[in-house]
Amino acid sequence: MKFAKHFLFVALTLLSIAAQAEKITIAAASDLKFAMDEIITGFKQANPDDQIDVAYGSSGNFNTQIQQGAPFDLFFSADIGLPRELVKNGLAASEVKPYALGRIVLWSASMDATKMTMASLNDPSITRIAIANPKHAPYGKRAEEALRASGLWEQVESKLVFGENIVQTTQFVQTGNAQVGIIALSLAGNPELSQKGGYWLIPDNLHEPLEQGFIISKRAENNALAKRFAEHMSSADVRAVMTKYGFVLPGEAVAH
Repeated sequence: MKFAKHFLFVALTLLSIAAQAEKITIAAASDLKFAMDEIITGFKQANPDDQIDVAYGSSGNFNTQIQQGAPFDLFFSADIGLPRELVKNGLAASEVKPYALGRIVLWSASMDATKMTMASLNDPSITRIAIANPKHAPYGKRAEEALRASGLWEQVESKLVFGENIVQTTQFVQTGNAQVGIIALSLAGNPELSQKGGYWLIPDNLHEPLEQGFIISKRAENNALAKRFAEHMSSADVRAVMTKYGFVLPGEAVAH
C-alpha cells in the first residue's frame, strides 16, 4: 500500500511537470537567425522546461505554408503585410505586433564593402551579385527596389544570383559564389561576418520600409507558452538584443 501511494505520488508529480512544460514551434524570417537564437537562449534560461523549436526561411514561403496548415505557433515576418494577411483570413489568434524595421547593406567576404556604394555594383570586375529572391523574400524585394531606384537594375540583372532566403543569399557571398551581396544588416553585423569584408549601409530612401511584425497563429490560440513568448518580445532584454543586431525598434528613428 505504501509503495502504491509512492508510485501514485511520483506519477502525479511527473504529470504535473509534463503539464507545466510546454512546446512551441516558431517560423521566423531568416534575418532573425542570430537575434532569435540569442532571444530563445535567454528565454529558456528562465524557462528551462519549455521547448522552443524554430525554423528560419523566407517570409513569403512561411506565409504560404501557414495558409496550407503548417504547424507553426508564431510567425515572425520580415514583411508585416504577410501576417496582416493571415489575420484578415482568420488564421491568427492575435493582432499583428510590429517588432522591428530591417535595413539592407552591401556586404562582401572578399572585398572592402565599406568603401562601396550602389554604383560599385556596375563595376565590370564584379560579375556575381547575390540578392534574396524578390518573388517571396522581403529582403529581395527591397534589394530590387534599391537597384531600380539607383538606375542599376537593367545593368546588373544578368549578374544576379538569387538566394531562397536572406541566409542562403549571405552564404552565396561567404562561399565565393558571389563577390558581393545585398543582405540584412542583422546578419552582416554578426561578428562572424563583420570581421571579413565589411558592409555599407544602403540608404533607406532607396526602398520601401522593411517593417516587420509577428502573430500568434490560430493553431496556438490556447497555447500559454506562445502567449508568454509573445509578451517576452516586448521586454528590455529582447529590445537590447534586437538593437545589438542592427534592427530599428518601433518608434525609434532610422539612422542614415
